[in-house]
Amino acid sequence: MSDKEQFEQLSLSFSNQQNNVNELLTARSQLETQYQENKIVLAEFEHLNDESKIYKLTGPVLMPQEYGEAKMNVTKRLEFIESEIKRVEAKIGDEEKNMESTRNKLLEIRAKINGE
Repeated sequence: MSDKEQFEQLSLSFSNQQNNVNELLTARSQLETQYQENKIVLAEFEHLNDESKIYKLTGPVLMPQEYGEAKMNVTKRLEFIESEIKRVEAKIGDEEKNMESTRNKLLEIRAKINGE
């Protein structure tokens, strides 16, 4: 394979890696928004007690839910979102390392092409 063909393949790979990072950043942003929304809900639960009426939207219907169950669900949801954020951040780190490696290879090949 010629240097130019290898350069083109690496360029395409680098572009795909950039797209992956952008998608992961968008996913992390959405998770951060969900996390903040659920923190607000949990803070609202602090103003309530066991006797408070709580409803959960299930499809088009509001269903009554017990205070303890509702608070536990929100707490579990926060834990899940936190773990997803960590997972996405790890993927972002891995993809950025791959991009750096690809970028270095591109620079080497470009130097080789320009040196010939």
